[in-house]
Amino acid sequence: MVKFPEAEARLFHNIFICRKCKSKIRASNLKVIAGKIKCRKCNGKALRPIKKK
Repeated sequence: MVKFPEAEARLFHNIFICRKCKSKIRASNLKVIAGKIKCRKCNGKALRPIKKK
C-alpha cells in the first residue's frame, strides 16, 4: 500500500483510534500508554494503534 517512508509516517505514526466511538486521535505513544490522552468525542481512554492493511 505505502511505497515510501514519508507517506507511512504521515498515515500511521502517532495515530490512535478510540475503541468506543472509532474516532482518530494523533498523540505520542508515551502519553497514550500513560493514560493522559482521552477521546475528544466520548472522553474514553481506551485507544488502540491504527491498523496497517
